[in-house]
Amino acid sequence: MYLGLRKPCERLKPSLPLPYYIRFNPLLMPIPKYHEIQKPILEVLSDGQAYRYRDLEPLLAPYFQLSTEERQQEYQSGNGLVFLDRISWALSYLHMGGLLEKPQRAQYQITALGRQFLNKSDQAIRQYINEQRLQKQTGQSGDFQSNPKAQESITDATPEEALSQGFEELKASTCQDILDTILSKHPQAFEELVVKLLQKMGYGGAIKDAGEVTQYSNDGGIDGIIREDVLGFGRIHLQAKRYARDKNIGRVDIQSFVGAMAAAKADKGIFITTSSFTQEAHQYVRNLSNAMRLLLMDGDELANYIYDYGLGMSIDRVIEIKKLDSDFWETMANE
Repeated sequence: MYLGLRKPCERLKPSLPLPYYIRFNPLLMPIPKYHEIQKPILEVLSDGQAYRYRDLEPLLAPYFQLSTEERQQEYQSGNGLVFLDRISWALSYLHMGGLLEKPQRAQYQITALGRQFLNKSDQAIRQYINEQRLQKQTGQSGDFQSNPKAQESITDATPEEALSQGFEELKASTCQDILDTILSKHPQAFEELVVKLLQKMGYGGAIKDAGEVTQYSNDGGIDGIIREDVLGFGRIHLQAKRYARDKNIGRVDIQSFVGAMAAAKADKGIFITTSSFTQEAHQYVRNLSNAMRLLLMDGDELANYIYDYGLGMSIDRVIEIKKLDSDFWETMANE
């Protein structure tokens, strides 16, 4: 999954006091990969104390000069914080390689072997850990650097990231199939689809028959209406354009819809298309008065909403990923 790493730049000294054993590196970029966190973790744990992975986050974040936003960045799949996840996996791999031990559950402490790696380079630590991972996966020892197939099997992504990336790739492929399928249908079927989608998203609430598709041949520029209350005082007017993906919708089309809304004395509308909108169209909407609320939904957003709200979708498979139940294990006495 691409996380938008910034170009290397000169860093200012951290504003937070850092332990003496963390050496400042001006070229590190946010958000570091798990293998870039391994050596700083060893340096932090060189004091001999045991740490939980969450305790390390506030110590490591200043070292990498991470902003609050970067520290709080989540995976697109919603499965946790990126930086915290990478710390967790860095700890797991260091423990697997024998550089750390667990004196108690969820606590990590440096080992004698780990101390031997304190003066080694990031690359040496990374190579050693990768060799240990390869041996664990295949049951065979070997030189990681001279084994191309081994290097292919060991990536810079954590298992969480690989899972998230796989999910995003599958979703992107399905969203493309959604748009391709819509484009194969009749324009009136598309109007019916967007009304169903808005209702699936919760617009109209529990009102019976809240969604309405207007008469196809004489709709006055309004393709659908969602009633927000029983008496019909609140209404959302819809315009749906089933256009080819490479056709941009410009300002003129938006102006026409705004005119149709004004004629219908409507103040809320959504223009939905399978294609996209020009910058002029977006600028026109931004310049509308506060009395007129208009949302533009392009093809990518439309497909994602259909996917996320499960309209016309079926579940292909369910994968259960389990973790230790802290409440259960904490009730057991420690040795």
